[in-house]
Amino acid sequence: MASGTDGRVLSDFLDYLRIEKGLAPLSISAYSSDILQFAEFLEKRKHALLTARRDDLREFLQQLFSHQVDGRSVGRKLSALRHLYRYLLLDERIEHDPTLNIESPRQWKVLPKALASDEMEKTLAAPTVRGARPGRTKSAAVLAVRDRAMLEVLYAGALRVSELVNAKLEDLKLEAGYMLVRGKGDKERVVPLGKSAQDALADYLREARQVLAMGRNSHVVAKNARRVEQPTSGSSPLLFLARGARKLTRQRIWQMVRAASAASGRQASPHMLRHSCATHMVENGADLRTVQTILGHADISTTQVYTHMALDRLRSVYQKHHPRAKAR
Repeated sequence: MASGTDGRVLSDFLDYLRIEKGLAPLSISAYSSDILQFAEFLEKRKHALLTARRDDLREFLQQLFSHQVDGRSVGRKLSALRHLYRYLLLDERIEHDPTLNIESPRQWKVLPKALASDEMEKTLAAPTVRGARPGRTKSAAVLAVRDRAMLEVLYAGALRVSELVNAKLEDLKLEAGYMLVRGKGDKERVVPLGKSAQDALADYLREARQVLAMGRNSHVVAKNARRVEQPTSGSSPLLFLARGARKLTRQRIWQMVRAASAASGRQASPHMLRHSCATHMVENGADLRTVQTILGHADISTTQVYTHMALDRLRSVYQKHHPRAKAR
């Protein structure tokens, strides 16, 4: 707890939040933690909460970023300080609010991470490479076919993990080249599938799904799996299965994506494949409305973040390759 004047200021403010604002204990605790951190920063600079200046705020924020604090946490801390100084101003304990005209740094809008095109290609190929290794078991080969299909669908349709594990066999319209996806709020959207994803799905349906659905008897049908054109759904309506027709877990999808992305030298998550799909489409000229529809965003402002990513990539490539981009 802050001592002296800062301690009294913080105590009065927390009482205000508790009594007048009616905030919950957890919210009050978060406010206290954020303001205490700023008070400790000020103490090292021989300043106090009541005498803090705008420059103090700016340097505090810069220090947070230099310590790799994520933008969302920095935004929360600034919000707490804004509330504190608005309270102190109304209570006539300060004459100037140091949080005024403090613009949100660009870093606060944390851009989603995406794989580069060559990294994405290595990630997609990883299960096939793994399944082709000498001494592979039949089970390993089947799982490699399934994992390749899941990676292709995640990237082709920008699916969320929950959308992938809950996808049903009846939702796949393979010959038409699309699938129905049920997203947040049970909203349904149509997601197109490219040739690569269609081929990977056809291989999975022909060679792997029925084997996984048979569980312990998979070795019996494995020999004939290649002759099965469209296996029956078995005991599960789900498109992608774990052994024994069980439902895949979110953790298993995360593990699979991380293992596959290791081939590219990155540690990717399923959501990074979703971001990669959107980023690569924008980079190749897709309009935002189309990308918005594929991702299932309710508001196009959410989709617009990918234009920033594409511009950043464009600027980087330009700086690297244009002969007049660098100072002579």
